[in-house]
Amino acid sequence: MNILVLNAGSSSLKYQVIKMPNETVKCIGLIERIGKDTAVFIHEKDGEKYTETIPILNHEVGLQKIAATLLDETIGVIKNVDEIEAVGHRVVHGGSKFSKTIHINKEVKDSIRTLFDLAPLHNPANLTGIEIAETIFTTAKQIAIFDTAFHQTIPKEAYQYAIKNSLLEEYKIRAYGFHGTSHKYVSEKAIAYLGEKSSKKIITIHLGNGCSMSAIKDGKSIENSMGFAPMNGLIMGTRSGDIDPSVIFFLMKKLNKSAEEVHHLLQKESGMQGLTEYSDLREISEKAENGNEACKNALNLAGYRIRKFIGAYAAILNGLDAIIFTAGIGENSALMRKLACKNLEFLGINLDSEKNTLRSKGTREIQSFTSKVKILIIPTNEEIEIAKQSYKLLNLEIN
Repeated sequence: MNILVLNAGSSSLKYQVIKMPNETVKCIGLIERIGKDTAVFIHEKDGEKYTETIPILNHEVGLQKIAATLLDETIGVIKNVDEIEAVGHRVVHGGSKFSKTIHINKEVKDSIRTLFDLAPLHNPANLTGIEIAETIFTTAKQIAIFDTAFHQTIPKEAYQYAIKNSLLEEYKIRAYGFHGTSHKYVSEKAIAYLGEKSSKKIITIHLGNGCSMSAIKDGKSIENSMGFAPMNGLIMGTRSGDIDPSVIFFLMKKLNKSAEEVHHLLQKESGMQGLTEYSDLREISEKAENGNEACKNALNLAGYRIRKFIGAYAAILNGLDAIIFTAGIGENSALMRKLACKNLEFLGINLDSEKNTLRSKGTREIQSFTSKVKILIIPTNEEIEIAKQSYKLLNLEIN
């Protein structure tokens, strides 16, 4: 079965065609800067990369380009669009309604639309991707995989805010948690690697442009650093992470900022971008090494925030078997991992500096021989996880 995995962002489209059930990746691709004449299209098959700079003014043009490429005699992987039997869509916010992978119909699309305000950078683009895919891959099953679904096991004492009960009951204002597809994937990999007895209490640390952490007990999420929307918790590329709500009111009242302006500030102009004027950690790390004080400070703040959550999650887990670093920064930044594990010996967390700097593609341990807690790097693969969940849903129906 060929499954097209689609991740539609506000100005990007990521895709993979994965043959299931053997999880063979037939091709991967990316369109960036949608809406511009200089959009970048990248398609990779059998290790060969094809890159093109072309005008892609909207998502429909982008998906048409993807479909044409998949059908291309030289670099394509199918001969007819009907060979795509399912399209698995990443949807960021599923609210309290969606706790599992589901077939997409009008009701599902309407529900995704009602959640636009909770994930304004993601859900509108996700829905656009779904609606366009329906017109191109007309015979394929359209399936939604929600980032929030894995976190539906979070208990009430973790997800309820101390505000009027009616706001939870009527408006579903609560913590939902995000990056669930990634946290689920790497936690299951950790359990398989360590064994069930040695991985009952895990902290997964997803560090990319968006960042989040999860406390996972017996394979189930019991806490996530993101909440009502994918904005709070850790310091991110352009998002502030945790902030005192009083700051928002101060900005609105004293500086005469509108709600929309404050929202933009905290979403697009904060985090590492706000602290350093750069959002790319590689650039920030390089400038920090060259003495840039703002970049040094930002790295210290980010490391401190991660350690703070490690301590909190060790407490609610009542112990700790392993911590897992994943995603672009978590997998590749030895400096960020070092800062995240700094001064945590009392928790049994001891990083081996030499192991931490080595590179490899698979799962590896980077703790010292004295560490009581395993420290793992596990590459995430949200696309494989989406394909697995899509295939499982379809296979259950067939059988």
